Amino acid sequence: MKIILPLLGKTKEQYLAAGIDDYAVRLRRFAQLELPVLKEKKTAAKEDTARQQNDEAQILLGSVPQSARIVALAPAGKQISSEELADMLSRWEDQGVREIAFLIGGPTGLAAELVQRADYVLSLSRMTFTHEMARLLVLEQLYRAFSIKAGTGYHK
Repeated sequence: MKIILPLLGKTKEQYLAAGIDDYAVRLRRFAQLELPVLKEKKTAAKEDTARQQNDEAQILLGSVPQSARIVALAPAGKQISSEELADMLSRWEDQGVREIAFLIGGPTGLAAELVQRADYVLSLSRMTFTHEMARLLVLEQLYRAFSIKAGTGYHK
């Protein structure tokens, strides 16, 4: 199974970049992992949030194969446990899903159209996290889910 986590821009906070790198190495023991760094598109006006979200949606979707299952990370998504994530990944694997793309928006979040187009909408929490922190949390939870599937001692 291939996991694709496109990143809108580089991770600026070094402590988050170190954590992302650590979990990327760990996760690659269980699955192929792609972390393409995409060029962010900045809009001139801060009040033009919808335009920025739509531009970012096009960039994100353009970086993902059309055959990939799309998981959008959004506050309105479903909150699930680590075990439920592991079960979902196992089900998808059993169904022949080969590529899963986890899409995280930029500072303003994901465009509503992208969220509606997604195959699954996932929420990390009811709390708000920076998009850079969400990257680390997604990778840690994916590593935890694959560890649960493999029966390692990480998830205790």
